[in-house]
Amino acid sequence: MVLSSKILPPQPNPVISYLRVGKLLYLSLALFVLESLWYWAELQKAWTETSVIIIVFWLWSFLFSFIHIYLVLMDGLSRYQNYKRAKDQFYMYGFKKRIAETYISSKCQRMAAKVAAQELGMEDEIKKYYTSRGVKWYHYIPYFMVKEPFFLFKKSFWCRTFLEKNYKPKIDFKNLQLESSL
Repeated sequence: MVLSSKILPPQPNPVISYLRVGKLLYLSLALFVLESLWYWAELQKAWTETSVIIIVFWLWSFLFSFIHIYLVLMDGLSRYQNYKRAKDQFYMYGFKKRIAETYISSKCQRMAAKVAAQELGMEDEIKKYYTSRGVKWYHYIPYFMVKEPFFLFKKSFWCRTFLEKNYKPKIDFKNLQLESSL
């Protein structure tokens, strides 16, 4: 079942879609920025007033938080690539379980697929499917992290989480929307 352009719901601006896809990531981004600023201030105080151990502690804390800013940004960009691919797939083939299954692995990937499905009017189908697969709202930790404790040492983790290749959409949804309104 391919969606007809006549029933295509209004399409949001890509920036809105980008923010919807990564809303949890961008909330954590704000926390990492605030945390980094606090750790930086503590590090500066420690630099002149305390022992080397305390300085190392605040430096490690700052670097941990600061690095996470970039990881969250890269994760957000990767999830946006997932969103674009899922939207094309749902549009071209209709809602298919195997497409939704591709994005079941993590909360962020599921959000990307849900936003894509929502923008195409398939939100109920994807929610029902993920519910039928046992996905709960509180499943934040990606399933692969539980199954494979050494995930950090796998190339697939780094590529799929932070280095997803740029996906150029096959469908121009804005243009399609304009054509359907004529």
